[in-house]
Amino acid sequence: MIKIDLGNLNALEQRIYDKLLESSKVYNEITITQAAEMCGCSISKISKFSKKLGFKNYKQYVDFLYGKELSKEETSSEFDRLQKFMDDFDFTLIDDFLELLGQYDKICLFGYGPSFIVAQYFEYKLRFSTNKYTIALPDELSVINMLDDKSLLVIFTTTGAWRSFENIYNISRKKGGKVLVIAEEYNSALMSTCDRLFWLSKFHQPSDLEAHEKSRTVFFMFIEEVIHRLLIDRKNKTEENTEIA
Repeated sequence: MIKIDLGNLNALEQRIYDKLLESSKVYNEITITQAAEMCGCSISKISKFSKKLGFKNYKQYVDFLYGKELSKEETSSEFDRLQKFMDDFDFTLIDDFLELLGQYDKICLFGYGPSFIVAQYFEYKLRFSTNKYTIALPDELSVINMLDDKSLLVIFTTTGAWRSFENIYNISRKKGGKVLVIAEEYNSALMSTCDRLFWLSKFHQPSDLEAHEKSRTVFFMFIEEVIHRLLIDRKNKTEENTEIA
């Protein structure tokens, strides 16, 4: 799993990110030494930048930058794949999501095809577990009309390959909103379509399946864990208020 947060970068690190992103379109390979020279900083700074962005090291960041495959495992059945996903799950993703959720008054949920069903389900669950204004939106125009500086847009996508979210992201930035993409499978192109990216699983579904044919089970599992935490927090607050009274 990888968590990418561009908002966590300072001005220098943002310039490093922009420079290496542009350079990757020109050069077939960028070593860490070359990266330091291009950005006018030390090798140590490049290494720290890679980790702060959410990667284990510079090599993993460069692989992601060039769209190379990160480690993954093919499994013989959906049950096996999901079991491995659960065993490997990074629960700090839930912590980070809840922290982000608490920062916004309006939660907009979106996804194409079957991923929209995920968004609708999450809308239903969030309405009963929070006081947030929450809405699942069926198309790009509806999303654009709802975005403002108080909105967090959460996009669900299995592969990110069926249709780009770049236009939505650019409009969100102009309006002052934030975009979180929750993707099941690795796709480096998603980096340019959001402020934050949660990559949930390194255990991919069969490659011969089209995006709309793939299971959304991993998303539902993520959602249920989020809701479980919200309900526990609400119960704890209720008990605290009762004790004070």
